[in-house]
Amino acid sequence: MKIILVILLFLFGYSSYAYAYIGPGIGLGALISVVGVLLAIIFLLIALVWFPLKRYFRKKIDKKANNNKND
Repeated sequence: MKIILVILLFLFGYSSYAYAYIGPGIGLGALISVVGVLLAIIFLLIALVWFPLKRYFRKKIDKKANNNKND
């Protein structure tokens, strides 16, 4: 029980001010990281949709070209 009390006091009961300066570099770095991850996810989704569609349309065009050659 004492350990739980100590942990709760440590997590929630103790607060002090940290007089620290976080410069604009860390914010810009975090922003660029978030944008990079979002762009990677967007490009992944585009690739997962685009390449199968491209393959489908290419087969359809090739099939149409082969039918025109045979006529």
